[in-house]
Amino acid sequence: MTYSEYSFIIILCKPFQIINEGSNTMDNGKNTNVEFKPYISADKVMPEFTLTAIIIGIIMSIVFGAANAYIGLRVGMTISASIPAAVISMGIIRGIMKRDSILENNMVQTIGSAGESLASGAIFTLPALFIWSQELGMASPSLIRIVIIALSGGILGALLMLPLRKALIVKEHGVLPYPEGTACAEVLIAGETGGSKAKTVFTGLGIGSLFKFITDGIKLFPSEIEWAIPKYKGAAIGMDTLPALLGVGFIVGPQISSYMLSGAVLGWLVIIPLISYLGQYIPEIIYPASKTIAELDYWGIWSNYIKYIGAGAVAFGGILSLIKSLPLIARTFKEAMGGLKSTSGVSSTLRTDEDMSIKTAFIGVIAIVIFIGVTSFIPVGIPGALIIAIFGFFFATVSARLVGLVGSSNNPVSGMTIATLLITSIIFKAIGFDGEEGMIGALSVGAVICIIAAMAGDMSQDLKTGFLVGATPKKQQYGELIGAVASALVIGFVLLLLNKAWGFGSQELPAPQATLMKLVIEGVMSGNLPWALVFAGAGIGLVVELLGIQILPFAVGLYLPIHLSTPIMIGGILRGILDKKKLDKDTLKEKVDGGILFSSGLIAGEGLIGILLAILAIIPVGLDAAGETITVADKVAFGNNVLGQWGSILFFGLLAFTLIKHSFLVKKEN
Repeated sequence: MTYSEYSFIIILCKPFQIINEGSNTMDNGKNTNVEFKPYISADKVMPEFTLTAIIIGIIMSIVFGAANAYIGLRVGMTISASIPAAVISMGIIRGIMKRDSILENNMVQTIGSAGESLASGAIFTLPALFIWSQELGMASPSLIRIVIIALSGGILGALLMLPLRKALIVKEHGVLPYPEGTACAEVLIAGETGGSKAKTVFTGLGIGSLFKFITDGIKLFPSEIEWAIPKYKGAAIGMDTLPALLGVGFIVGPQISSYMLSGAVLGWLVIIPLISYLGQYIPEIIYPASKTIAELDYWGIWSNYIKYIGAGAVAFGGILSLIKSLPLIARTFKEAMGGLKSTSGVSSTLRTDEDMSIKTAFIGVIAIVIFIGVTSFIPVGIPGALIIAIFGFFFATVSARLVGLVGSSNNPVSGMTIATLLITSIIFKAIGFDGEEGMIGALSVGAVICIIAAMAGDMSQDLKTGFLVGATPKKQQYGELIGAVASALVIGFVLLLLNKAWGFGSQELPAPQATLMKLVIEGVMSGNLPWALVFAGAGIGLVVELLGIQILPFAVGLYLPIHLSTPIMIGGILRGILDKKKLDKDTLKEKVDGGILFSSGLIAGEGLIGILLAILAIIPVGLDAAGETITVADKVAFGNNVLGQWGSILFFGLLAFTLIKHSFLVKKEN
């Protein structure tokens, strides 16, 4: 799944105890497993890799991939597809089609989550290419280049993880908890005993879609509201009244939400007013702005100065997380390689022990690396291909095992990507591969590595789910490849569409991760950065770290407008109130799970309508009096925000009530 810790990829569930342990025990961190018995025994054959599961899985891969692309580019967060895809699958296959196969449902979530993971890795890096085309006049990346980069990273991530399954999933069972994979297995097994929660997801999807279309499609009321603070020049508060942000807040909870809002408050209520005040007495233009500070409003100060400060804080947090993880990474890699060696040559006739051919995987990896090195589709040359081979193998191994220990949200993929970009940029510049071509090449290497690490982490969680429920590993591995290919073929269209509709780096699509990656490469290649602002952000990050606060959510809050952190905080408050209610464990879990599934639907619904609105925004239908193109989106937007900001607040309040209804008011199923 997705996975970058500064992106705060949302975990849809908390770590659960390993289910169905059988004779398995843990002794001082060592596996003392005698024989593990999965939910579906190895000698039982059930429908699994069926056409139905493949088709539904591909649909989930595309749907959640596209939704994640939009949401991730807008708010810097993505949603895990594993549990929503599994729940929807159970609703369709078990509820509608009246078919009873937990393994089919597991295949759907395997394919669906693979697509979502690949999409997340792509949007965290590739939009930088579009931003360069706007800022530096570079040629826009072609669809074929985006697709090949995504395909290469997705397939490499799956193939490099393949030989690690027995070492990490089987041999380390009882040692590596794999929290998301274990929780997804619990959901699948619970679905077998009756009761479907698919309706909750679909309800959230419908409400999220309707709300998004009313506010940003019809424009009955504005989706962004704000107020300047009187007698406090440059200060403002605001809120994007959108369903995805409310859902994100509920899922990540009050602590992460408060950290994000704290960063936003520092930016919008402290730093921006301070710059605005001092700017009154500075007649000169201060780079990177093209106007004096006195001529800039709070949005101008944010875009010219705060974004660089926030980027410095995020980069510091990503690098620090990698440094803090280095001992664990080294130990993880050593243990994974030891486990791989000890399981090599071990064969079994059991269905639950069948893997894809290691030889086939090796040939596939070599072929892709050679293809990257000798063709111009990914402009990195032989040096870049070698970097991808080395870093890809290392970070795939590290990511696959690390998510088993700390979960996907704490997997330092951002640090891995930044480290890759720094080393690649330095190497490329040293060998004379610099300028625009060198920048594009370095970003392409980073994109492939980011997708590899994301895919490996997701695949390990999916294989853990399969191990617990009794899936066939070989069929899951095929499913991972199918999901990666499906998402890779679509993500290029999504990126081109969103860029044409609004442009990356804009207020509508800030693309915070991609902007950071762009700044890292520019900093090495050209040095043309406002380093004082970047280092100021790093300094703020250091202070926050010393205070014992999680730096990355704080830094992201500082980087993004306060309008995004405010509704996330409201969702976080609702989750916090629910968590503190004095209820028995099972009842509380039922209510929290209901809220999480509903929130997942809200997020997916908004993402899909966001894609639809982007399509409508590029379809011309005529010209206005000034000769400007009128699009279908313009025709649909007949509301003219007639209800104003108070209407926006009212409808957001009603939206919050729907979340309360599907969490606080949920009754425990028998």
